[in-house]
Amino acid sequence: MDFILRNFKWLMLLSGVLTSTMLYGLFAPQAALQSMFGSSFDGELESLIIRSWSALVGLIGLMLIYGAFNEKHRVFAATVAAISKLIFVVLLFIYGQSFLQKAAPAIGMDLMVVACTLVFLIAVKGKSSA
Repeated sequence: MDFILRNFKWLMLLSGVLTSTMLYGLFAPQAALQSMFGSSFDGELESLIIRSWSALVGLIGLMLIYGAFNEKHRVFAATVAAISKLIFVVLLFIYGQSFLQKAAPAIGMDLMVVACTLVFLIAVKGKSSA
């Protein structure tokens, strides 16, 4: 468990950098939607929602990067990011089955981050109880 506690920040950093790349959807919402889901849109409302979603996902990525460098806030940042990623994956499985193949890399990364975060949180809890 000490290995996990010592090295979890690197997973947070890598995941944070990859997740924060979604900020490009603020400036290119059509391209972000196409690359993530293989789909496009044609309305102003869709553009607004994709830009907002991209900003929120990008902020989660920046929060992961912050948590990687700030041990005091690591548990909070990792927990919020893992919950966000889990919600995204669950919503895709429930409502977005037609997008699963295109979104498979993001789903895989998000599930890995969720699983590693769970192990990390168990390790933190075990260390604080000892």
